[in-house]
Amino acid sequence: MSQYWSPAVRRLTPYVPGEQPRERVIKLNTNENPYPPAPGVGKALREYATDHLRLYPDPSSTALREALAKTLQVESSQVFVGNGSDEVLAFAFQAFFCHGAPLDVPAITYSFYPVYANLYGVELRKHPLNAHWEVDIEALAASTERSGVIFANPNAPTGHAHSLETIEALLKRVTDRVVLVDEAYVDFGAESAVALVDRYPNLLVTGTFSKSRSLAGLRLGYAVGSEELIDGLLRVKDSFNSYPVDSLASVVGIAALNDPEHFEACREYVITTRERTRQRLEALGFEVLPSKANFVLAQHPNYEGAQLFAGLRERGILVRHFNTSALNNFLRITIGTDDEMDSLIEALEAICG
Repeated sequence: MSQYWSPAVRRLTPYVPGEQPRERVIKLNTNENPYPPAPGVGKALREYATDHLRLYPDPSSTALREALAKTLQVESSQVFVGNGSDEVLAFAFQAFFCHGAPLDVPAITYSFYPVYANLYGVELRKHPLNAHWEVDIEALAASTERSGVIFANPNAPTGHAHSLETIEALLKRVTDRVVLVDEAYVDFGAESAVALVDRYPNLLVTGTFSKSRSLAGLRLGYAVGSEELIDGLLRVKDSFNSYPVDSLASVVGIAALNDPEHFEACREYVITTRERTRQRLEALGFEVLPSKANFVLAQHPNYEGAQLFAGLRERGILVRHFNTSALNNFLRITIGTDDEMDSLIEALEAICG
């Protein structure tokens, strides 16, 4: 540890992103979309006037927020945008969860939540998943003296998604603090809670362009909620960085939103391939958790997760292995193209043969 670090930095345990290999491999470890962005994205990049780069972007990202509002069928005043959904989540922790009371969160979920909690001094109250590896909504609702509630829907890395009815039941019971629903993977078969924001002023829904819009390399995220919540996020943003979304990213994001046909086609490809992959994994003896995301979480009763991970790595296929007690035997497998998933199954047949 550096002698120059502050005590707060010394206490941090940073988030560890999925490996980004330099060599050519079949990359099924970071939940990227296997298909390219909408054709209009390329056109927007080619036609972008580089002279615009000498100017600061619109600090309010008005055009992008209006395009998102149209897509999500809300008002632009209900939309916040940032440099990836991770930044939006970080702002939300600062804006809503620093109350000196525990934040209710699933015990197994997106691993950036504990990082933010540690960074901002927020105590986490972790609730185990239920017997079906689902987020225990009843446990989240039953707690008291809280700073808020946060969970991913679909959950990461398990893939299960709760219905809109179940989420609304939670909101009817938790009315005094913010309920944040992280919808990074919602477009792959789940129901979005955005439909509830007009009825529940404490509901904040976050999303990203990284997954279903194939723009992970661009870094665009957003939040949808009441104007009161959006104003809270803006106060944090403008105390940290008034220009988190650059002008090029805004143009490209709008181009992606303006091609709903491409969006629908790509998400359907992923969903179809996910179900085909699940069936083939189960035929090999794997237990595959039900998923509404662009990945599956699977384990084999006869092989350790680390063993399977290493065997796939040797064959040029990269998946995600979590070295934790709860998930040590599981592999999280991103859904790629049909050809990539064929290669995965062939490799697993050789390993488990």
